[in-house]
Formats: sequence, structure tokens, C-alpha cells
Amino acid sequence: MNLLTVMPDLPARLTFANGKMLDLHGPADITKETTDAIVNAANSSLLGGGGVDGAIHRAGGPSILQECKRIVARLKTGTLPAGKAVITTGGRLPAQHVIHTVGPVYRGGRQHEAETLASCYRESIRIADDHGIRSLAFPSISTGAFGYPVHEAAEIAVRAIVEALPSCAHVEHVRFVLFDVATRNVYVQTAEKISRESVPISVIFTKGPS
Repeated sequence: MNLLTVMPDLPARLTFANGKMLDLHGPADITKETTDAIVNAANSSLLGGGGVDGAIHRAGGPSILQECKRIVARLKTGTLPAGKAVITTGGRLPAQHVIHTVGPVYRGGRQHEAETLASCYRESIRIADDHGIRSLAFPSISTGAFGYPVHEAAEIAVRAIVEALPSCAHVEHVRFVLFDVATRNVYVQTAEKISRESVPISVIFTKGPS
């Protein structure tokens, strides 16, 4: 059984039977997160860009870009495919690591887009777990310039983490760091909806003040 409760400084927290937690938080700036790692919604070039990607590179400094360039040089195509993830230093960020993942560009909600977006979350958690990372913060991947509708993206994202987190050997705490109130509310509503389902995971949801 998992328990979704409201914390004083958070809209909601999903607590699993084994003590692992999924928080839904915002408005907030992911570059200020003190989790062991944060996730970057990156471009396939890994060379920085706008939105979350640019903000992380600016705040983290040149060491992140230098590692990204080394990674790109090793990739056969010279780009990171959508749905995959890699890890670098956090540079000057409070977080020690950045996990870079490339979300899908929304083109009408084709099945492969949903699977690719879910893979971003699963792969990020897998890499974090492989590196012994205990806490990890996500933005809302693909809902900015890539155009994924927030309601659809939230459903995919929350389900992917709810399914992946309980079996992790090291990751204990995952946090959604959402840019604005509207996005945060969609994610909280999605978590509440999922909590009412009997499968795949039983959840109890309690909502407090936003």
C-alpha cells in the first residue's frame, strides 16, 4: 500500500509501503534543488538550449557542458535519442549530478510519443539507481517548447514513476519540481486520480491546501 498525503510545504506526497516517497511541488526552480541529482529536459545535442535546459547549464556552469560534449563525441549519431538518459556532474548546482534526458516532440499523441516520454522517467530513475543516487528531482518533461499537453504528460509521468520507484535499490525520494501553479495542480490531480485505481498500485490520497 502507498499513502499520498499533504505536507505543510508541499501540495502532496506519495509514500510507498517501503518508505520511498514521491513529492509534487511547485512553483519552484529546479536549479535550486538540493536532491542528489536533478533531471534536465535536454535537447538531443546536449549542448544546452532554452527553458529548463538553458537554466541548468547557466546555473551549473561550463563543467556540465564539457561533460555533455564528451558524451556526445562517444555517441554514434552525435545526438542522444529521445527517451534515453545520461548523467553528468552538477557543476555549481546544489545537486551533485544532472541526469539529461530527451523528451519527445508532441505531434498529436501517437503511441510512440507516450512510450518515449515514459522512457525518459524510467531511464532517468534507472541511471540514478545505478549510480547510488538516493534523491532525484524531475521537471515536467516535454511540456514546454516540445508542446506535450500537460494533462497527458502528467498521466504518463506519474504512472512511470509510481511503477519504477518501489523496486529501486538506492533511489528513495523522487520529487516533481513544477514551474507554475497550474502545472503543479495538474500533477496533483493526476496523482489523486491514480490513487483511486486498484491497479497496478494501491494508493490513499489526502489533499490539503494548495
